[in-house]
Order: sequence, then structure tokens, then C-alpha cells
Amino acid sequence: MRVLLSEQQIQNRIAELADAIEPGYRDLPFTIVGVLTGSLIFVADLVRRLEVPLRIALIQASSYRGKATSAGELHIASEILADVRGRHVLLLDDILDTGQTLKHLVQHLIGQGALSVKICVLLRKQGKQVHAVDIDFVGFEIPDEFVVGYGLDFNDEYRNLPYIGVLPKEMYE
Repeated sequence: MRVLLSEQQIQNRIAELADAIEPGYRDLPFTIVGVLTGSLIFVADLVRRLEVPLRIALIQASSYRGKATSAGELHIASEILADVRGRHVLLLDDILDTGQTLKHLVQHLIGQGALSVKICVLLRKQGKQVHAVDIDFVGFEIPDEFVVGYGLDFNDEYRNLPYIGVLPKEMYE
């Protein structure tokens, strides 16, 4: 597997993201909502670098199931979502591909009473976005390749890798 982003590159960029995010949430009721399962590692690393009071919440949403390599029907499981009414939300996701998931989640969070919703993604695939959604913070722009590691998976494997690698086509075709 070819390493696209090393562990050190990721950690350096997360520090920069924290520095960019933190000033906008000082003195505000602030909740970070991580999109399960891919954002878990990203959420954990980012929140430890933020020095403002915040809540952490999780929501499960996926349009990729099992060995799927292209988006299908979106499934949202919001039963575990903490109350976001009257709070400013930063939605964290591992990757922006088509934008389908994030577009629907922003609408869902506003519907739940969030005062505002901004989006932070670790990765944005170039040339893949088909749904209009504004991204406020981007870790890395990446080429249109199938990536795993640092929370991203193929068939629920490889999430534990400390780097982001490109999965060879023969492994998923």
C-alpha cells in the first residue's frame, strides 16, 4: 500500500486546523459532532488540541456499506446524537466525496435546533463533489483514489492505520 499522508503530516495539519477553528468558538456554546465511524480518530486528535469548552457528540451516517466503493442510499442513525439545540455545531467527517452525507447532516442538525453548523473534513477528494455543501475547514485535498487508514476503511478494515494509504485496485475490485 502506498502512503499518501504520513502520520506526522496528519498530526501537523490537525494542529493547524485546531488553531484555525478555536478562535471562532470562544465564548460560544460549542458542540463537535463526529460522523461515525470514520471520523473517530480525527475527532479524538482534534478535540485534544482545542482549548475551548466544548461538547462531543456522534451521529452515524453512511452511504457506503460493506465492500461498496461508490455511494449508495444514505442511512442516518441519529438516536445517539446528543441535544444540539441552542448550540453552534462543528460537523467533523473523515472525507468529502460526493457531499451527499454532509448535505443531509447539515439539514438534520439545523432541524434539531443547532444555531449554526460549520463543516470540517480531514480529506476532500478532488473532482468528486456533486452535492452543494460549503466546507469551512479542510485538512487535505487528495486525488480521486481509494484511501484507507486513520479512520477510513474498506469493508470495516484498515481504520487503525496511523497514516492514510491508497488501497491497490486489486484489493477492492
